[in-house]
Amino acid sequence: MLTSVKLKFHRNVWALGWTSFFTDVSSEIIYPLLPVFLTKTLGASMAFVGVVEGIAESTASLLKVASGWWSDKIARRKPFAVGGYALSGLTRPMIALAAAGWHVLAARFIDRIGKGIRTAPRDALLADSVPADQRGVAFGLQRSMDHAGAIVGPLIAFALLTWVTSDYRMIFWVAAVPMVFAVGALVFGIKEVATVRDTKSSAAPFVATPKFKRYLALMVLFTLGNSSDAFLILRAKGLGIADAMLPLLWVALHIVKMFSSLPAGALSDRIGRKTLIVAGWLVYAAVYVGFGMASCAWHIWALFIAYGFFFGMTEAAEKAIVADFYPSEQRGRAFGLYNAAVGFAALPASLLMGFLWDQFGVTVAFGAGAGVAGIAAVLLALLV
Repeated sequence: MLTSVKLKFHRNVWALGWTSFFTDVSSEIIYPLLPVFLTKTLGASMAFVGVVEGIAESTASLLKVASGWWSDKIARRKPFAVGGYALSGLTRPMIALAAAGWHVLAARFIDRIGKGIRTAPRDALLADSVPADQRGVAFGLQRSMDHAGAIVGPLIAFALLTWVTSDYRMIFWVAAVPMVFAVGALVFGIKEVATVRDTKSSAAPFVATPKFKRYLALMVLFTLGNSSDAFLILRAKGLGIADAMLPLLWVALHIVKMFSSLPAGALSDRIGRKTLIVAGWLVYAAVYVGFGMASCAWHIWALFIAYGFFFGMTEAAEKAIVADFYPSEQRGRAFGLYNAAVGFAALPASLLMGFLWDQFGVTVAFGAGAGVAGIAAVLLALLV
């Protein structure tokens, strides 16, 4: 059944999927190694890791609102997507050349500017390219290909670390190559979607409905307990996972994400988005409790696999439900507001995680994240 649905997808769905694939190949060569690079090579603290990751995500937030609004106004999404991905590609050499923690912070800052420019228009373009009853599976396919890239990237990093070089900087240079293919897939594969648009609605100030406000408020609450995955890498390192195995741990996580995203997205088209989101948030809470209590390396492997199911259950459904709230001419602003709300909450979430870890230890830090996520899940089930 899923095969017949996929064959009907607009070319944009596949082009965006391939862009996500190559971008994540690039990103995930770097990401599993970056926390260790910051703390071990550059001497940064846990709190600084929280600052880097939190500021990086929050930087994108304002731009997500602006680019979503602008793409609605001019009825064009492609220029924002191409420009945003191209800008992010330029930061790979910057990380390779970093000599201090603030250099990485600057690179991540610019990278997130690129993400801020592209994210809302890209999501709106994807939603515009499929009918309403295929939004979940379309976002599921895009996320699945994204995670496939996140499998290939760490494998490349593992191969380079094992057989070629232990120099992180050399590996970061390699990560620049896939971004060329990512931008190429956009330039040559994407076409603007012609839709019937109400120009007055497109230009009017965005008005969030009460249901959408409640959904955003609970997304913010959940995100406050959803700190950067960099802390999971550091937790794995602390329990004895070797540097060369960190990319393989990342591979295991993304294998689960890849295989669960598409069927979960399709399921959200049939049974509704909220059920999957609530269940996924509860899985997240349980996994974070596990990270806080873990005592040996095999616990980390099991927890990373379980953590992958959380992503599969929630990523497509969380985005598809945003598209369900608004018509095409306001969808860029809806995605901009959604992504901005989550992005703004990412900074205090990562800062809080770093602070709690430094001051009270790993169990308290992960337990706090689990508690916030559990509360958000219950409120989402009751209020939305």
